[in-house]
Amino acid sequence: MHFTSEQRLDDGVLEREFTLGEIPGTLWTPGSAPAPLVLMAHNNGLPKADPRLVARARYTAARGYAVATIDAAGCGDHPRSAADEQARADLRRAMQAGEPVDEIFESLIGPLVDNAAPEWRTTLDALLELPGIRGPVGYSGGWTALGIRLAVTEPRIAAAGFFAGGYVPRAQREEARRVTIPLLFLLQWDDEGNPRRRALDLFDAFGSEEKTLHANPGGHTGTPWFELEDGCRFLDRHLK
Repeated sequence: MHFTSEQRLDDGVLEREFTLGEIPGTLWTPGSAPAPLVLMAHNNGLPKADPRLVARARYTAARGYAVATIDAAGCGDHPRSAADEQARADLRRAMQAGEPVDEIFESLIGPLVDNAAPEWRTTLDALLELPGIRGPVGYSGGWTALGIRLAVTEPRIAAAGFFAGGYVPRAQREEARRVTIPLLFLLQWDDEGNPRRRALDLFDAFGSEEKTLHANPGGHTGTPWFELEDGCRFLDRHLK
């Protein structure tokens, strides 16, 4: 892991950009150490510099966590395959034409999860070797499909916060039954791109004994700010 830049923010959080092979990432660490680690994944395609993700990361770091995000396969500045680009073009065309998009999402999101999960595990290995960062590890982010895969395959992840706003392929909906860690699941009740019934069925499928659903009115990007505070309290219970 090679750090390429760093800056101390007004809230005392240290923000550092890094590269790990071809993987670009950002790490935020609080002034106190050692700090438990939170992996903060963004929805497929968005960059790690997305303002909403950065705001959540800085807030969480100021609460005493090390927070890391990367541009995994298919996201942000990470190189994309020709198949990824074709699937995205097909998706844009279908959405503009008002055609069904579920099968296109399947062909796009499934391979992205398969390719991104190993890069996240590689990043996790490197982060836990850094001084001042410790387990247990949490997961927080809008990419629920990736979070499900990591929750099933990565035993170091002890708790997860998921957002119900992204498409979850059939494979991950089946994997959800094997998720057993504590979960906080956020649902925007009027999300125009995510059928409510599908989100509720996914919540029901999770195998966790401790799982909590927070539902708020509004569209895809209307999650209330107080949910970030509630999310940190959830992490406090399981990571500190």
